[in-house]
Amino acid sequence: MPSYNALQQSDPLVYDAVIGEMQRQVEGVELIPSENYISAPVMEAMATVFNNKYSEGYPGKRYYGGQKYADIIEQLAIDRAKILFNAGNANVQPHAGAPANVATYFALLEPGDTVMGMDLSHGGHLTHGHPVTYITKIFNFVRYKMKDVETGEIDYDEMREVALRERPKLILAGFSAYPRELDYAKMKAIADEVGAYTMADMAHIAGLIAGKAARNPFDDGFDIITTTTHKTLRGPRGGMILTREEDLGKKINKSVFPGFQGGPIMQMIAAKAVAFAEAAKPEFQDYAKQIVVNAKHMANLFMENGAKLVTNGTDNHLMMIDCVTSWGMTGQEVETLFDDIGITLNKNMIADDPRKPMDPSGIRLGTPAVTTRGMKEVEMEQLTTFMLSAIKKKDNPSAIKDLHEEVKTFCNKFPVPGIDLKQLS
Repeated sequence: MPSYNALQQSDPLVYDAVIGEMQRQVEGVELIPSENYISAPVMEAMATVFNNKYSEGYPGKRYYGGQKYADIIEQLAIDRAKILFNAGNANVQPHAGAPANVATYFALLEPGDTVMGMDLSHGGHLTHGHPVTYITKIFNFVRYKMKDVETGEIDYDEMREVALRERPKLILAGFSAYPRELDYAKMKAIADEVGAYTMADMAHIAGLIAGKAARNPFDDGFDIITTTTHKTLRGPRGGMILTREEDLGKKINKSVFPGFQGGPIMQMIAAKAVAFAEAAKPEFQDYAKQIVVNAKHMANLFMENGAKLVTNGTDNHLMMIDCVTSWGMTGQEVETLFDDIGITLNKNMIADDPRKPMDPSGIRLGTPAVTTRGMKEVEMEQLTTFMLSAIKKKDNPSAIKDLHEEVKTFCNKFPVPGIDLKQLS
């Protein structure tokens, strides 16, 4: 890991915040399902001199000179992503997942066209058509939901009826808070019937797909996959757009640049290339499968202890808990309580939640980061015990403080990749 000596001498306030965040990550438990830890090689790639280079355009077709090495790293990232996801084209330039989605909309749609996406309260993402986003001023979004919240089954019959009525040009699969697998084949059949493109926003489960622990939408004929490169993929913060066919990728490339973004963040593309190589290793498949095993085990433990989970379990890396029904607490109250013992997760709305987004009924938690630290089923049991103990002792500040110390001791057994505080002491 970097020494940070220059930063310490130049700007001690920023240095102290960096060291403080390192300590928080090492001594605490990360259960936010969209967060993870990057390896030391990925971290090193992010801190390279590629930060100094403008590389507008694409490999071999840049607008500035001096691109020999920039072209090498971007082509590496492209080639590795194509192999990893069995894609015909990969655009690794999007700065994040939301810009990747918006650039895809602009590539395929005209203003006023209709998009069908998952309702936010049933697990979708803001960029899938929530009214607070600016993209809804340009395109018309219609939504689908779960038919049965107890099982998580999507109402594909209603989806087909709405599609036949609204004639969407794009049908979007994907989620940020949905614990089950989607039926991509059914969605593809509906899209074919109405002549729509198919797009899968796999930001949350890209690592599970790369690791063969979740189905690849391309196997069911989907046209496009958008994703972040952090989360389960364990890369740097950034986005990516994949297409099944190379020709469609040409539209995507024009939409990303020059249509939507300027210069790519080249040091992040270098880090993406490193992360894709890591995800292609056999041990990454073991990691991806363990994420799901850990999530299922933790979900079952919560349910065995009386907690109410949305869809009554999980098929992927995350779970949703109805805190009001389970413990008579709001999601915000539970998030704050668990923060007090060093366990981080996030408040989240549940399906058809009567409460507001900033004070919802539920929490969202997942296992990618703790699995990266080497935790398995027995550790999921310990983590669940910590959280359930906090619920029981919530009105006892001394007991909560003691629990926090137990969590710190527990975390010391599981190093965080890329962080060694002893090097800085």
